[in-house]
Amino acid sequence: MARSKGDPRVLFAMNVALSTAFAAVVVWGLSFLGIAAFEPANVAALAAVLFVVTYFVTR
Repeated sequence: MARSKGDPRVLFAMNVALSTAFAAVVVWGLSFLGIAAFEPANVAALAAVLFVVTYFVTR
């Protein structure tokens, strides 16, 4: 059990959800500071970057 990596579909879904949530918080903070607009495109772009980085880091 200690060596189990789990179901890849669940890990994929969790990565998508957590990356999107974190990206939304970061973009909201940047919007609050006046650095970037809080738009779905900005959230999606940052979520995609976070997703790819965490995918390769955990691989």
